[in-house]
Amino acid sequence: MFLVTGATGVVGRAAVRLLVERGVKVAAVTRDPHAALPSEAQLVHPDEVTALGGVDGVLLSPRAFGDRLADVAALRPERIVVVSSLTIPYPAGEARFREHFIATEDAVRAMGPEWTMLRCADFAANTFAWAGQIKATGTVRGAYAAARTSTVDERDLAEVGVLALTADGHTGEAYVLTGEQSLSQADKVAAIGAAVGRELAFVEMEPEAVRQGMLAAGLPAEVPARLLGSQADYAREAGPTTDTVRRLLGRPARSFQTWAADHAAAFTA
Repeated sequence: MFLVTGATGVVGRAAVRLLVERGVKVAAVTRDPHAALPSEAQLVHPDEVTALGGVDGVLLSPRAFGDRLADVAALRPERIVVVSSLTIPYPAGEARFREHFIATEDAVRAMGPEWTMLRCADFAANTFAWAGQIKATGTVRGAYAAARTSTVDERDLAEVGVLALTADGHTGEAYVLTGEQSLSQADKVAAIGAAVGRELAFVEMEPEAVRQGMLAAGLPAEVPARLLGSQADYAREAGPTTDTVRRLLGRPARSFQTWAADHAAAFTA
């Protein structure tokens, strides 16, 4: 059996579906007893994880389950795949967020199973945060229009994660996973515009104004701190671009343009 933490997140949800399609037993960790996941998956509340038996592998999302690593260790899985961050080899943003991923990776190594680290770029799905602005005004207001990253499609991450969980040859690897095209925030807005058939704009604002707006909207302080810190660095120097997805999956990484076309409905009224 394979355990997927953060099963209702964008990577976890896709991984659950892929594992179910392979016909393997999947335990999906979620607090929602009615989560819209494949019926073949066993839904497991986080408080019930340690009661599971026979867990062969774990797809671990530190942001979803990172404070309960002892529960993962108690399962004694043979293999753990960690959804980590490329800021470990390529520092960007506030150090505390990078240090959290480093601590998680170190803790997993100390558990003693076979391990694989997926050090990911920013997810394409992060741009869902623009949907409200795009639908209402056709304009995204944010900081650091020139910040460039090679955004990765979460479906590619899930596919690599399932490969590392179910196939040999990935133990001890720390893969840096990105898309294959470096795009600025303004470029991404334009790509969404092309997907929805509407001219969109990115209007740059002062970072502090963006921070205060996010706080006023009720977001915890960690969210703008994480976002603005990394964007400031990527405005000075673009994030890395790798061909790791292509090498592992035998096909190109999905482009952001493809992601935008596949999710166009989220950005239309």
